[in-house]
Amino acid sequence: MKAFTKKQYGGPEILQLEEVEKPSLKDDHILVKVMANSANPADWHIIRGKPFFARFSFGLFKPKDKIPGADFAGIVEAAGNHVMHVKAGDSVFGESLNGGAFAEYICVPANVCAAMPEGIDFPTMASVPVAGLTALQALITHGQLKAGESVLINGSSGGVGHFAVQIAKAYGARVTAVCSGRNIEFVKALGADHVIAYDRENIRQHNGNYDLVIDTNGNLSHKDFTRMGQRGVLVGFTTVSRMIPVLLKSAFSKFPLVQFTAKANTKDLETLASLVKEGKINVHIEKTYSYKEIPQAISYIEAMRTRGKVAMTWGG
Repeated sequence: MKAFTKKQYGGPEILQLEEVEKPSLKDDHILVKVMANSANPADWHIIRGKPFFARFSFGLFKPKDKIPGADFAGIVEAAGNHVMHVKAGDSVFGESLNGGAFAEYICVPANVCAAMPEGIDFPTMASVPVAGLTALQALITHGQLKAGESVLINGSSGGVGHFAVQIAKAYGARVTAVCSGRNIEFVKALGADHVIAYDRENIRQHNGNYDLVIDTNGNLSHKDFTRMGQRGVLVGFTTVSRMIPVLLKSAFSKFPLVQFTAKANTKDLETLASLVKEGKINVHIEKTYSYKEIPQAISYIEAMRTRGKVAMTWGG
């Protein structure tokens, strides 16, 4: 099968499209013919081996996992023993943070996948898993958002952010979104009640008060969280030097601030699928690439200016 591989750390240019062995089916796993992927910031962090401490998980001196890629949607070719909720021929979507998705086939645990809703295409559902799960778990699992509450979402036009705005509205929250001036109308169209353009108003001087503050960009300080929110969730980070002070101050503070990495599970993926099917989530795909252009897709999102998501298709 064809797959993009990495044998060293570096930029997207180190990815090579080559023929590799097709994965074999395991118990509790499904073998999926990949029809589409999407790109996430986590992909280029893993490809570059940055921040350095991440290499303790992904390989200290060279990548431990040969094939990168997390998000996928495709058709189940075979289901292993004990797999009950999907079968051969079903269209599924899911994610593998261990990589393997930038390939014609992937073998993954069935519990990191869910059936696709009817009538929705593969690029759309391939764009949901990592970013959608992160947004859902930030708001509901960790943020404990309730109907009628107010939420500030910093970084509201990107992959995670544009899902977060729509999910928060679907759960009955009042949403204030932070984005650049060029994305104001885009974020309003997602359903945001109020929009703050960070290039027109200094968010560090903003005195609004919210039940929950979600930071998908990772540039808010601990003081920003405590000034604006009753509780907070930190999803992303711009640099380690920004993240560490926030986490250190949080360790010695009573302010409820959570930092987490999303974990895939069928239940949450099914929730996202239902929201997409009901039209409560509109997956915005800014650009679509061929699988042969996966390195270019990674380069595009690495610029950190993507509006919504970037998808890649395997054709057929």
